[in-house]
Amino acid sequence: MSGFGVPSDVFSRYMRMAGHDVLMVSGTDEHGTPIQVQADAEGVTPRELVDRYNRVIVEDLHGLGLSYDLFTRTTTGNHYQVVQELFSGLYDNGYIIAKTTLGAISPSTGRTLPDRYIEGTCPICGYDSARGDQCDNCGNQLDPDQLINPRSKINGETPEFVETEHFFLDLPAFAEQLNAWLDTREGWRPNVLKFSKNLIDDLQPRAITRDLEWGVPIPLEAWRERDDKRIYVWFDAVIGYLSASIEWARRTGDPEAWRQWWQDPQAEGFYFMGKDNIVFHSVIWPSILLGYSGPKPQALGALNLPTEVVSSEYLTMEGRKFSSSRRVVIYVRDFLERYDADALRYFIAVAGPESNDTDFTWSEFRRRNNDELVAGWGNLVNRSISMAAKNFGEIPAAGELTAEDTALLASVRAGYDGVGQLLAKHRQKAAITEAMRVVGEVNKYFSDQAPWKLKEDKARMGTVLHVALQAVRDCNTLLTPFLPHAAQRIHELLGGTGVHAPMPEIREVEDLDTGRTYPVLMGDYTVGAKWEHVEIVAGTKLEAPTPVFKKLDESIVEEELARLQG
Repeated sequence: MSGFGVPSDVFSRYMRMAGHDVLMVSGTDEHGTPIQVQADAEGVTPRELVDRYNRVIVEDLHGLGLSYDLFTRTTTGNHYQVVQELFSGLYDNGYIIAKTTLGAISPSTGRTLPDRYIEGTCPICGYDSARGDQCDNCGNQLDPDQLINPRSKINGETPEFVETEHFFLDLPAFAEQLNAWLDTREGWRPNVLKFSKNLIDDLQPRAITRDLEWGVPIPLEAWRERDDKRIYVWFDAVIGYLSASIEWARRTGDPEAWRQWWQDPQAEGFYFMGKDNIVFHSVIWPSILLGYSGPKPQALGALNLPTEVVSSEYLTMEGRKFSSSRRVVIYVRDFLERYDADALRYFIAVAGPESNDTDFTWSEFRRRNNDELVAGWGNLVNRSISMAAKNFGEIPAAGELTAEDTALLASVRAGYDGVGQLLAKHRQKAAITEAMRVVGEVNKYFSDQAPWKLKEDKARMGTVLHVALQAVRDCNTLLTPFLPHAAQRIHELLGGTGVHAPMPEIREVEDLDTGRTYPVLMGDYTVGAKWEHVEIVAGTKLEAPTPVFKKLDESIVEEELARLQG
């Protein structure tokens, strides 16, 4: 969530509020040998496994309030068609070549071992935990047979390598175009751009098929009906952005609507992820798009390259790498049973791995929740509305403003430009820090003006409370992309009606091509707050509020650490 989910939602929500047309799409990645391995271990079919996990993931993303126009999956008939179309287009343009290579086989099962399930020593940098597809230490792409002392991550056995025929994407053919394109990228995070350019010099053809039973069939006459070879997951997964856009267009009544996002020169495409996926989005996916778009025109037409690859660094937990097998993990649904979604969203935004590796600790999570959300923002909301409701029963009218009043209102309104510019540049940590700095100014104003001491001067009390509530209204807008659940609640506490922060809906749909049913996330995001100052209306009725955020007891730290150890 720290790399793709929350950051992409914050950006999308801001852009919609700022008046831009936004299409936010993604889906569950459901192919590859790891799925087959897990299905075998559980005694179910791959289809049964991905159906179960797809529903869990959709429900988790819904719980976090991620505002997808479409969150779908890669096992749809639509996705299969789009993947096969891009494969065929690349093949027709001469960028897919057949080669005989060595494939890794498990001696005990006879099954193909997926590249990522093979570890060994990197032949380039000597890193002893390199994967069979890539070394995380030096970033170079690898093949399993290149590893020194390769071993299966499943059972530790040494794989056997046998000759097999596969199709490869001719990545070196795109090196010059990729270099030229990367040279035009402005505003990218330096780590992403540098890492991407370093990969260009040593590009090798990369296999895009595997000896698998689970995946997209190869769309060539002699291969289409084979049940032992499939398109490999890394190739079909990145195409999911395009296939999801096409599915969205088909579901919303205009099958060609996807083209405005993929072919209009003015359209911009932003891809959010963790840094282990940079190569797929800054090198491989652009190569697929370039290869499909020319030299021969293909059915879908020329397709836009990414505008920016927005990659975060690594997030660890209590000093250890996240690992579900080692129980170093936060399951979203478990988290949401105990804590608010916005508490997690806030932590990711203000303390996540935006530009540096970051360690998630429960003590820091509790501290930020209690000191910043509860004592800072939540307390301001509660005491300003409480005092107005108790003394006036409504938003009071403002009398003559003092210099302190006007200075605060001007400072808060300046936040729209300050926070907005940072969000537009993907500096979300700085953006929410700036928004909370503004909250701090409002808290100082409230304390300095001490409206509780103005009972003998009701007019001045009303003016101070009006100014404070106006500032709260504006701060709520500034924080809406980060804290949409709380923003809707605060909107209502201020007497607002209707939708302030639109939320996604889980919809049960039929596959457009096969008739299977599955859940998707969609929503109406044309409603809600805009990124602009809106005057509060004196006389709007107010009720005594209940706290927006929950204070966390210090015992939760020990409880969560015990779960981690258990």
